[in-house]
Amino acid sequence: MNQYLSALSTEKVNDATKDIDLCSTLEMVTLMNQQDMTVPLAVQTQLPQIARAVDMLHAALRAGGRMIYVGAGTSGRLGVLDASECPPTFSTPPEMVQGFIAGGDTALRNAVEGCEDSAQLGIETVRGANVSERDVVIGITASGSAAYVQAALQEARRRGAGTIGVVTNAGTPLVQMCDVCIEPDVGPEVITGSTRLKSGTAQKLVLNMLTTCTMIKLGKVYGNLMVDLHPSNRKLHDRARRIICAVTGVDEAAAAQALQDAGDSTKLAIMMLKSGLAREQAEQLLAQNDGVLRRALEAVQRGQTA
Repeated sequence: MNQYLSALSTEKVNDATKDIDLCSTLEMVTLMNQQDMTVPLAVQTQLPQIARAVDMLHAALRAGGRMIYVGAGTSGRLGVLDASECPPTFSTPPEMVQGFIAGGDTALRNAVEGCEDSAQLGIETVRGANVSERDVVIGITASGSAAYVQAALQEARRRGAGTIGVVTNAGTPLVQMCDVCIEPDVGPEVITGSTRLKSGTAQKLVLNMLTTCTMIKLGKVYGNLMVDLHPSNRKLHDRARRIICAVTGVDEAAAAQALQDAGDSTKLAIMMLKSGLAREQAEQLLAQNDGVLRRALEAVQRGQTA
């Protein structure tokens, strides 16, 4: 028996759920819900580390770098999911936030579990992505033992990139491999060793914070409104118009016209409406203020127009 794996808290038997197979359906879902409620508290213990990671990511992305997730199984799928949501939510270019899973895209739909044991695949992933000192690589693994993730982080560090670990056990080898290691200890899973459960939930919560808070710091949110969303479908067009109405106070027809005039840029439409500037001037002023809408509007109030 692998002593490292058997000692992990996520591999231990959960006394609270040891008779779950004898429970009624309501008792089963109640037990799972009770266990799930412990996950945010485990994440809460890691808030200082998460904040450090966000600051590292913000600095890298602001300087033109990238954030790159690497993981296997559930962990890898969560990284790919988080990365894929950034372009529609924050209008980021696809290369800014990337997700890689051991086994490639096939592993998104099918279990390709053996790939997590390949250090060479981890190295090839980092090399294939042309990771440099400008980038930050985030390794996601519940146990901290996936050779694919460990090797990817070590190769990233060798190339001078920043490194962040996201694990759901304390004291894993990733602590020594990363600049920042986020390690919410979620304890025994509802079904012994099934880390798609509490571990996956904890990882999702952490990744939500990493991208969302980084994008907020990059100016892609105004208040709590996603002013940089890319309105690529009917729902998002409707949301964009509602955001413009909420910020500027115009009616829906005026919001729709402003969105059209701004080339479907919600932020630019708001900037034009609130400043009274023409599109070109509004674009220049936003650019001068690193795309931060609040800062650009404050510049207008000070009379500093483009």
